[in-house]
Amino acid sequence: MARAGIPVTLYEMRPVKSTAAHKTDAFAELVCSNSLKSESENSAPWLLKQELRRLGSLLLDAAAVARVPGGQALTVDRDVFGGEITRRIEADPLITVRREEVTSVPEQGIVVIASGPLTSGPLAESISAKTGADRLYFYDAISPIVDAETIDMSIAFKASRYGKSMDGTDDYINCPFDKPQYDAFLDALTQGQAVPAHIEEDKTPYFEACLPIEEIARRGKDTLRFGPMKPMGLTDPRTGRRPWAVVQLRQENIRADSYNLVGFQNHMRFPEQQRIFRMIPGLEKAEFLRYGQIHRNTYINGPTLLNRCLQLKNDPRVFFAGQISGVEGYVESIATGLLAGKFAAAYAKAEELRELPRATALGSLCHYIAGADPEDYQPANITFDLLPHLTEEERKKFKHDKKARHAEVCRRAAEALTAYGVA
Repeated sequence: MARAGIPVTLYEMRPVKSTAAHKTDAFAELVCSNSLKSESENSAPWLLKQELRRLGSLLLDAAAVARVPGGQALTVDRDVFGGEITRRIEADPLITVRREEVTSVPEQGIVVIASGPLTSGPLAESISAKTGADRLYFYDAISPIVDAETIDMSIAFKASRYGKSMDGTDDYINCPFDKPQYDAFLDALTQGQAVPAHIEEDKTPYFEACLPIEEIARRGKDTLRFGPMKPMGLTDPRTGRRPWAVVQLRQENIRADSYNLVGFQNHMRFPEQQRIFRMIPGLEKAEFLRYGQIHRNTYINGPTLLNRCLQLKNDPRVFFAGQISGVEGYVESIATGLLAGKFAAAYAKAEELRELPRATALGSLCHYIAGADPEDYQPANITFDLLPHLTEEERKKFKHDKKARHAEVCRRAAEALTAYGVA
């Protein structure tokens, strides 16, 4: 906004009031990973960062200054990263920094709310009152998603329980266990390494509806067999018998190219999830498009409340950005922050607010925020699944070359951003 010549007052409550996760008063303090995801060419995170660079992202400029060796990931020195951003923000003559807590949504002026997943209580209550009490969420319960092409269908089988489905089709992919496989899986699951608790979760217990799978397992040897892994109503075609236990995979999208592990939200480290979940029969070589998560969060129901320019539908002077809008991850938060700033600047100048092209990663993030199913809205990372897929004819052309398919999606995104007017 300042780059567009708009005077800005930036409110930051730290260090006057901190959170359970933050340790400094620097802007953009990284409290979990210090990685800004893959820099591997033609990956979805790479594409998003390339678009941000073309738009002149301050935070990616700072990341280049703070970069440390991290393989194919953009990894930064946390202190240098936060320090560089803080220095540049505080030096900008059009930005006035006020170190104080905002306890309610301002009733006047153009407002960008980017208060993150640890939004303070009073502000969260104000946002809830403004958007509707049933539109503010406080927990994530996200199951892992696997690439359909990496499921071994010589072991897994398609079926619905008791042969019942809405349209008579086999709606689920089922991964069957015998007793020794189940016992080994249960042992690994209950001993899996959990994500370190950066936040004490306010000592709030898990909701029963979104218990981590490993917590269910710890309640007894058969709790999973009578819960999310119940085998009732299913017959393994290889044996003609009901399995000892079953993991069901539910189709994630209309293209049926990804499936989520039903009921497998968890609180384990990502490497542990890969190791343990590859013990599931049929998933020995599974490629995970997303790992499971469960943690405290604060985010609004974007599809109900926001348009694709990140404006509040019932009050267009208010914009939302970052994790509170329904994205997951540092780079995704950077992206929506940059866009909200650009949209707010255009609004201040009474200019037309132009949505980013759907073919871009940026446009696809906004499309997800505003257009996902509001009944099951969950924060999303950038993945190729959010971007428009190739036509059936094009998919056939690249049938056996996933890298070529991804490269084509990235090429289209770059062209679309150029057509939008970005150099």
